[in-house]
Amino acid sequence: FLGMVRQWQQIFYDKRYVGTPILSPDYVKLADAYDIPAAVVSHPSEVVPVLEQAHATDGPFLVDFQVKEEVNVYPMVAPGAAVDELIRRPKPGYVQGYSGVQPSW
Repeated sequence: FLGMVRQWQQIFYDKRYVGTPILSPDYVKLADAYDIPAAVVSHPSEVVPVLEQAHATDGPFLVDFQVKEEVNVYPMVAPGAAVDELIRRPKPGYVQGYSGVQPSW
């Protein structure tokens, strides 16, 4: 998914998703094509060992952090809102700081 656009569509447009599904390449294979060591992190328990491996590697090291498609990113700014109306991590089911302003387009 296209992260921030998908997040806006989820929160402000009642999950009406348009043009957000995107496919990513296999970054580990891509790194391998350039002889760059790489690893995938798909669970929090894998973060420290992989970062230790990356730190111990002389030269570049690619880490592909995989997260669920539905994970939102905060802080964010609502459509039509000012930067000082920043939405911090909301409580479940509630978008904290959203003024209800809708975009004019």
